[in-house]
Amino acid sequence: MHAMIQWLVDTISAMGYPGIFLLMAMESSIIPVPSELVMPPAGYLVHQGKMNMALAVLCGTVGSLAGAYANYYASQYLGRPLILKYGKYVLIPPDKFERVEQFFLRHGEISTFIGRLLPVVRHLISIPAGLARMDHLRFSLYTLAGAGIWCTILTLIGYAIGREQQLIMQYSHKALFWVLMFSAGLVAVYVWRQKHRSSGR
Repeated sequence: MHAMIQWLVDTISAMGYPGIFLLMAMESSIIPVPSELVMPPAGYLVHQGKMNMALAVLCGTVGSLAGAYANYYASQYLGRPLILKYGKYVLIPPDKFERVEQFFLRHGEISTFIGRLLPVVRHLISIPAGLARMDHLRFSLYTLAGAGIWCTILTLIGYAIGREQQLIMQYSHKALFWVLMFSAGLVAVYVWRQKHRSSGR
């Protein structure tokens, strides 16, 4: 792990901000490049004075959006026709798909935002967004918000740890725990508000 992190530090140092953008775009698509191994090394380079914190976070966040759109368009133009045509053979008939689509259209914002904060889910959340043809402005805003928070946290971890690179995964897991608690609380508030609105009608 130490050797891999050192390689990423050297790679990001050599490639600069475009390297952060590219690696985070890969992380947000189907290519499994963990963000925990991309943004903390960038923060380490900020600690060394070789990078700017704001630019590193910006490149990581925009890279995440680019990767998310790769999945969005792939699912919209490839996945949707296949599901509508062959979904009934894998227990996804058109009526069930339509219900899932309507759910995402109603709750796409909270799903996209929280999905960007969660491991594994962040690689996949763009797929239902593309299938449901989620509005591009809302998709972009909530993807940028979630990705921006996560990139900032990881970059700050790398900056704070400095030379103690072996602690990156340890602190990343601690940060993930608090992000999960935050997400659970946010979902609880969202569900409560939805029920409150429904009962008030």
